Amino acid sequence: MKKTDKETIKNVLADFREEIPNFDVNPRDFTFEEFGNYVFVGIRRAGKSFLLYQRMQQLLEQGVSADELLYINFEDERLMGMTVQDLNLLLEIHLELYGKKPILFLDEIQNINGWEKFARRLADTKHRVYITGSNAKMLSKDIQTTLGGRYIAVEVYPYSFREFLTANGIDFSQKTLTSTAGKAEILRKFNDYFYFGGFPEGATLAAKRDYLTSVYQKIYLGDIAVRYSVDNTFALRIMIKKLAESVKQPISFNRIGNIVSSTGAKIGTSTVINYIDYAKDAWLITPIQNITDKLVEKETKPKYYFIDNGLLNLFLIDGNTALLENLVAITLLRKLGREDAVFFYHKNVEVDFYIPESETAIQVCYDLDSSPDTFDREVNALVKLTKVLTCQKLLIITRDTEKTLQINDKSIDVIPIWKWLLEN
Repeated sequence: MKKTDKETIKNVLADFREEIPNFDVNPRDFTFEEFGNYVFVGIRRAGKSFLLYQRMQQLLEQGVSADELLYINFEDERLMGMTVQDLNLLLEIHLELYGKKPILFLDEIQNINGWEKFARRLADTKHRVYITGSNAKMLSKDIQTTLGGRYIAVEVYPYSFREFLTANGIDFSQKTLTSTAGKAEILRKFNDYFYFGGFPEGATLAAKRDYLTSVYQKIYLGDIAVRYSVDNTFALRIMIKKLAESVKQPISFNRIGNIVSSTGAKIGTSTVINYIDYAKDAWLITPIQNITDKLVEKETKPKYYFIDNGLLNLFLIDGNTALLENLVAITLLRKLGREDAVFFYHKNVEVDFYIPESETAIQVCYDLDSSPDTFDREVNALVKLTKVLTCQKLLIITRDTEKTLQINDKSIDVIPIWKWLLEN
């Protein structure tokens, strides 16, 4: 797009303005600060745009005129070629069309290199601004420094289980949970959530797997392969598949490289590191580190989890145990954040998750009572951990089992995943 092509921008802005009141929105569980500027970052299709629609409709209900709202989606094909030098045209054209200072809603702005300087200037000139993007680099220290603390950064995940139930019109009040029919309906919907995840657009679709395949292809090809000019897409595909199959175990860069190379797609450690970074930037995967490791080992041998169970399940056959642990991991990260809040413990004893802030240790076990060995392994690991780390709460999350265990002087709560998700 040429810098002087104001007519195209006028048409785009006018089209979106007409659509604002008609956006179909299931409100997310999020409260906006009245005068806050926001940057919403997360995986493609996580519902970031829905948050913008939600906020615009809230403002309209509060009496803000549609003439004061400027919404633009930078993935609109009419804007291909737009650069940071063109961004000020948005303000010029809006003033020309409507004569008012706009509240700006800038969707998928990562497509415009250098956007953060424009965003900083908007904040400095007292504009109210809401931004979304699908690249984790938007949370980097360099960009946050440029923004100068003028924006609230929010990580957006696909639906939580509560939001998933709400989107499907399912009541999950205590009254419903105590009724046989109500609980059965919640459990049926949980199966959908467990296997197909929480992408908002797919929450009520019948053909969920087809939808997830299309989302994955867009992330794999558009947000990773094309964006980063990956030549060896076969190696990239094999690497992602191996990460999915290894979701419960720590895995090193060298190990990943050896596995991928064994398929005939030779790949060096430095390339593995780059590919992992690309997948993290696209929010496809996220690491959790071993709390006992030294710095180098923390960085080079974490566990990797997928941001949504539906995407992970595309790669698995009989993956119930992996899906259960992945769902717990993402729920903890959603609640506590991705930076130094959630760890695993692996040194003589293996415990799936440890949260230092609340001193909570968590084991994940699909069927605790499947065998005496399984029971002993999961319970003894928690008890042994209390000898090396302070543990105020011990928890085992299962598929269906619920009870309280008393092991010597240690109390361990056993809770089914669906109930734990509703509590969190």
